[in-house]
Amino acid sequence: QVQLVESGGGLVQAGGSLKLSCAASGRAFSNYAMAWFRQAPGKEREFVAAISRSGGNTHYADSVKGRFTISRDNAKNTLVLQMNSLKPEDTAVYYCAANQVGSYLYVTTSLWNYWGQGTQVTVSS
Repeated sequence: QVQLVESGGGLVQAGGSLKLSCAASGRAFSNYAMAWFRQAPGKEREFVAAISRSGGNTHYADSVKGRFTISRDNAKNTLVLQMNSLKPEDTAVYYCAANQVGSYLYVTTSLWNYWGQGTQVTVSS
């Protein structure tokens, strides 16, 4: 198993930036594909970005492409989401997720096995 703890959320003005981190503990971090999801009030949890086990491949939701960057440091057991040019519609609780067996290309929440507790991101207009 792997335990995930997010940090770095907060309040930022539109156009600003935030960097989210996800610290992983437990079994070998490099064995897991990793992803970020988010959930806005009254909405379903949605895919944001994902990264392969090696870190060599990534993919993004269209809504964040070009503004967000996902990365990982397997030596430090850390996943990062750099968010730039933030918009009010980016306001949500952001969750990191891990997948031990499946592909980093999964965008469905049910296919990700492990979740953090979430961190709130609020973007004011």
